[in-house]
Amino acid sequence: MADYYTNFSVVMSLPSEAAQAYAINIHHQATLAFQDDQWAEDVPEELLNMSEDWCFEIDANRNHAVWLHSEYGGVDAVCVFIQHLLKKFNPQGRVTFEWSHDCSKPRTDAYGGGAAIVTSKEIKTMSTGQWLTENAGDVPAPTPEEQ
Repeated sequence: MADYYTNFSVVMSLPSEAAQAYAINIHHQATLAFQDDQWAEDVPEELLNMSEDWCFEIDANRNHAVWLHSEYGGVDAVCVFIQHLLKKFNPQGRVTFEWSHDCSKPRTDAYGGGAAIVTSKEIKTMSTGQWLTENAGDVPAPTPEEQ
């Protein structure tokens, strides 16, 4: 049996200790709500649809920042969470990060990754699998003589 992982680690700067406490509190409330399958009233509405993907962790970091990380996925949820924080605390800001897919055993479907650019207005992501699909036609296939 193989274990699959999706790893990411990103530090997001926030403007104050109060903003940092808000981010940690909202994450904690959402985590509890998703575990109990009940929604807390003060969890932002845009996070409502993230219950299936809410598997990332948050820690306080120096200078009012938060460290968002996971080895089990949560890329979509963390993007929406980051966007919520940007809307609230830094509408002109931008956060970028990368993730990797890995496996404890060699599997043909187990490796890859991607990247995200998150602003208060837009979330752009791409995966290496998506990139390969979109660009495979740009590289000619080898002829039988070249193989």
